[in-house]
Amino acid sequence: MTLQGKRILVLGGGNMGCALMGGWLNGDVDPNGLLVVDPNRGEALAKLIEKHRFRHETSVPSDFQADVVLVAVKPQMMGKALPALMPALGKRTLAVSIAAGTTVETLCVHLGDRPIVRAMPNTPALIGRGVTGAFANDNVSEEQKEIADQLLSASGQVEWVETEELIDAVTGVSGSGPAYVFHLAECMARAGEAVGLPADLAMRLAMHTVAGAGELMIRSDEAPAKLRKNVTSPNGTTEAGLCVLMDEENGLPPLIEKTVKAARDRAIELSKD
Repeated sequence: MTLQGKRILVLGGGNMGCALMGGWLNGDVDPNGLLVVDPNRGEALAKLIEKHRFRHETSVPSDFQADVVLVAVKPQMMGKALPALMPALGKRTLAVSIAAGTTVETLCVHLGDRPIVRAMPNTPALIGRGVTGAFANDNVSEEQKEIADQLLSASGQVEWVETEELIDAVTGVSGSGPAYVFHLAECMARAGEAVGLPADLAMRLAMHTVAGAGELMIRSDEAPAKLRKNVTSPNGTTEAGLCVLMDEENGLPPLIEKTVKAARDRAIELSKD
């Protein structure tokens, strides 16, 4: 399956939309078949347009029939933005939404009963290292699912789920997950300061440790648990630290479980608003 010849409309030219478009335009997508609709032309969008010379409009034109629409606007803008898409949609136009908390049912209310993919990316998509959870409704053909997979994988890994409810769980783990990792780096840096390190050095050590460990997990054939055990010598420094961190009552396991559940539950609440 190739994206060549596909007419793609992107509703919303913000950071995430631009991250995806940048990946497409470096691949098979023809700039002449790409239209972005956004009332504003931010810095990231302006740079992409200057480089690739694709079309930008402030509202949906009547002369563009899309094969695929990417909905990349904020959830609070959906009620106004989605109905405006109708002139560009055919009966089988695929709609791919990356708007948080917006259900397939809500999308169908505004766009009609059509092929829809609901996706939850995360912020490392901005550097092509994201992971996106995706769900396809029953109207999506295998060919359209492949198209959606190619479009979303421009920003990193794509993982498909069988039920839409699991998108809320994806939100709790990977959608919100980068913020958890950023805070982990903050906490490690503060702890480094508490034991005498200069603040800037503590932050550099924490950031590069988190980034390096993440890259090692991706590149290694071994599971994270095995990697952890590999660097944990009996009665050593790492074991001493892990005894605190892995405490089943007060350590990281119950804290992370509560964190993910809180984010998942909030995602469910937002989808009902």
